[in-house]
Amino acid sequence: QVQLVESGGGSVQAGGSLRLSCVASTYTSVNCMGWFRQTEGREREGVAAINTRLGTTYVTPSVKGRFTISQDNAKNTVYLQMNSLKLEDTAMYYCAAGPGCGLGEYIYRYWGQGTQVTVSS
Repeated sequence: QVQLVESGGGSVQAGGSLRLSCVASTYTSVNCMGWFRQTEGREREGVAAINTRLGTTYVTPSVKGRFTISQDNAKNTVYLQMNSLKLEDTAMYYCAAGPGCGLGEYIYRYWGQGTQVTVSS
């Protein structure tokens, strides 16, 4: 079992930045950490993912060039640096972990509770 704890969400004006963090209780059986987001009434969307062993990253086109995923394996922690935030980035952001890697939520076995990001004009 892997527990995930997200932090770093909050409210920011459009154009601003936030950094989300996700700490995993263990990296055993985890090859990939991902970030997803969801707004009410919409399906959960894969935002970014990183292969914890190879460092390969995946980023959805709508955030490419603005969001960066990185990791600190010594701390079992993954980060999502979000710059140039837009109103449409407002969502609950979830951290996920699993044996496979990519932006499909079916790949992931473990999920955090989420952290809210609100972007205002």
